[in-house]
Amino acid sequence: MALLRSWWERRTHDHAPPKGDTGARPPADVREAGPSEAAPALPEAVLWRMRTTVRDEPGSLAALCTALAGRRVDILSLQTHPLAEGTVDEFLLRAPAEVDANAVTRAVAQAGGAGTWIERADAHDLVDAPTRILGLATRTALDSAELPLALRQLLGRCSIRSLPAGAVGVDGADMEVPVEGALAHAEGAPENTLMRLRAPEGGVITVERPYLPFTPTEFARARALVELDAQLGPRLPRRQDVLTLPQGNAITVRRAGPHDIDAAKAMHERCSQRTLGLRYHGPIGDADRYLNHLLSPRFGRTLAVETASGRLVGLGHLLWDGDETEVALLVEDAWQRRGIGSELLGRLVTMAAEAGCDSVYAVTQSSNTGMVAAMRGLGLPLDYQIEEGTLVITARLDVTPVSSRLPYDHEQPVGD
Repeated sequence: MALLRSWWERRTHDHAPPKGDTGARPPADVREAGPSEAAPALPEAVLWRMRTTVRDEPGSLAALCTALAGRRVDILSLQTHPLAEGTVDEFLLRAPAEVDANAVTRAVAQAGGAGTWIERADAHDLVDAPTRILGLATRTALDSAELPLALRQLLGRCSIRSLPAGAVGVDGADMEVPVEGALAHAEGAPENTLMRLRAPEGGVITVERPYLPFTPTEFARARALVELDAQLGPRLPRRQDVLTLPQGNAITVRRAGPHDIDAAKAMHERCSQRTLGLRYHGPIGDADRYLNHLLSPRFGRTLAVETASGRLVGLGHLLWDGDETEVALLVEDAWQRRGIGSELLGRLVTMAAEAGCDSVYAVTQSSNTGMVAAMRGLGLPLDYQIEEGTLVITARLDVTPVSSRLPYDHEQPVGD
């Protein structure tokens, strides 16, 4: 696994108002009979998200608004991020299609704005900031695995990684866990582009956004989400689906967590060396060591498959890997070739799509025909790369797949 991770890290990771003439028709009593007139087309408009720094003095914001109005740019929302010197103003703008980003930033610069950043926005950005933050807090409260996703949606395109307490480096020495703080920067990046947050279970969560520095306001919001997660403790949605396999066997699919470690180790003991080797790509004796990480909601989501007797026979993992998302499957030998792997993969990819991921990747070997077939069965565009004997299959989530291919019997809450 360490060799595989080193290989993977070498890959390049990149995340209108109507016209003056309203076209009003004459009243009904004087309107001629005939086909209704087509409504006049509204001019196209483009949404932009923009940040700029202005002087903290009366009239600075007014000058900025006047400059934007002069180019027929509407301000739909505004947030202010106070700094020690000046203020970062964050706008959601609606501009005519012919007014491009360069025209907007030129107007802002002439009005006194500095360090301006702008990118295209969409309808999701129309939700006001307090409502969006409360929604993210609700998601985090319901599911520990939502914290990295909530941070990403709160802070925009960024890379999020967790460094657990007591982490061990490649040389076997204990790694130094950096202190919490927002005023940091990654090597070669500007100031304030690396945020460190103290993780609820110890260690540090790092958030990197090289293209746009973090503000103290963003740091306070992110830390509040992490503190909420810490106060609530480990938690998972307590739902399960009972499905029927083509062979007639009933299985239960549910979320898995740290409490499933013993059952997962027992499943490892029932799996053949070939099955474990295809899954973990390393020494078979190390398989149990990965379970604490894999079953932690901090690093992703895991689905478990149980038989009617309660025996764990399959695990599917959706793992947050910085700005990438990995899927991985393990199905006990006696339960392979029954559709369980495809069922798990479909659900995991649907979770990834719902979380806003652009793609997912699976690391396997070309001899793992079951995993290759399951990825092909998603019906999504696939990219194949082979390096050092390892096959990496990446699926682009252009279309949300169906989450289940097996018939549902019923859905029920998990008992306390």
